[in-house]
Amino acid sequence: MTYTWFAVGLGALLLIFLVFRIRRYIQARVEILTAERVALAMKVKEKAHRIQGQYDSDSIVYTHQGPKKKSRKYQKVTVLFADIQGFTRIVEQLNPEMLIDELDQFFLHFDAIVEKYGIEKIKTIGDAYMCAGGLPVKNSTNPIEVVLAAIEMQNYMNEMRRVKMLEHKEYWELRIGVHTGPVISGMVGRKKISFDIWGDTVNIASRMESSGIAGEINISGTTWQLVNEFFVGEYRGKMPVKYKGETDMYFVKGILPELSLDGEGKQPNELFRIRLQHIRFADMEQAVLNRLENELPSELTYHNMKHTVDVVTQVEIIGRGEGIGEEEMLLLKTAALFHDTGFLIEKDHHEDYSIDLAREVMQLYDFPDEQIEEVCQLINVTRPEAEPRNHLEAILKDADLDYLGRSDFLPVSNNLYNEVQQLNGSLSQGDWNKKQINFIAGHKYYTNTAKKLRQVKKEKQLKGLRDLDGEKP
Repeated sequence: MTYTWFAVGLGALLLIFLVFRIRRYIQARVEILTAERVALAMKVKEKAHRIQGQYDSDSIVYTHQGPKKKSRKYQKVTVLFADIQGFTRIVEQLNPEMLIDELDQFFLHFDAIVEKYGIEKIKTIGDAYMCAGGLPVKNSTNPIEVVLAAIEMQNYMNEMRRVKMLEHKEYWELRIGVHTGPVISGMVGRKKISFDIWGDTVNIASRMESSGIAGEINISGTTWQLVNEFFVGEYRGKMPVKYKGETDMYFVKGILPELSLDGEGKQPNELFRIRLQHIRFADMEQAVLNRLENELPSELTYHNMKHTVDVVTQVEIIGRGEGIGEEEMLLLKTAALFHDTGFLIEKDHHEDYSIDLAREVMQLYDFPDEQIEEVCQLINVTRPEAEPRNHLEAILKDADLDYLGRSDFLPVSNNLYNEVQQLNGSLSQGDWNKKQINFIAGHKYYTNTAKKLRQVKKEKQLKGLRDLDGEKP
């Protein structure tokens, strides 16, 4: 009896010890897996910010006063000057406290507007307000965003004027001048260090403001050429610029009716935002392709930058053939751009990392959450076993395997074979041909456009492979 209880007790102790060891092992594994996931998540974030180029270590120099931004040249910056009309007269009529309060009210509202559009406030000097778009992060949308900010500033001033007139009080009016071009940026001062910009672009923007009229937005011909597909303009004539000859001037009267809410020209509608996003896509595409070209492993002879360019091009060709809309095209091209970026993180399960990178980078380029989720769903269809569930997924699936029906099938296929060899090793050319035959025989295009463009050629590729392999169809 005593022996039995001893055995039971010993068994219980062993069981407790075993459970304890299992729990410790599970806990250790969870900690390892958690650390790995955190490390990969940090790697994704780091890659995302590198893609955008926002955190450029080369732009920082270390001095005895600490880290400081280097002087830097930007080729495309849009500078805005705003100045209150008749400020000297207003100063004579208002007491100092009221004057400062009203000026603060205006400038605080302007600060909120420029922050909304990702524009950099440079400084205020008395009654003048200066800001610039396209720095410190370079972008192609800055002329449009600065003009949008200018329209909001004038709308705000017009509303303030309406209120003041009802109260029978003096109101303030604003002149705004805008110009686009190269600038040099840097930090100035020793005790009070501040960020500033210099160059002819700044001087011309200032001239645009001083040559303007209260209540209007006076922009240069250079800026007008960059924004005229979005806004209504009125040509004003030419203005002489020292050492530059003459420059055209335009008043911006508002947003194009078809791109504005209720056709009123004051606020952008959804179509405006989509077209602006297409311009942002061009910036994002350049940044992503640059990272793919410079950072993908050399053994990726198929899943490289050229393949990504291929797929982006083909989704546009197939998408146009299928008659899709502007937003759908934007989503497709974005999904095509990101569908293989996961190879920057890990070769295995790269689609998962492609989705993670797409989420991070698209946020940096101001894509709304719903578009980000749609792009992530589209990337999922590029997994080998995935079947398209809707029209857009069918287009992306066809674009990803478009090469099966193209005249350059053999060199592209050889690139894929070389990649497989380098990553996995022992696959003979004969085995590869059989693998290709089975894959192409089981493959189908989903869209009518892809079938018309590629199906016949794909069948010829299949016949050629079978002939090469000595296989009967």
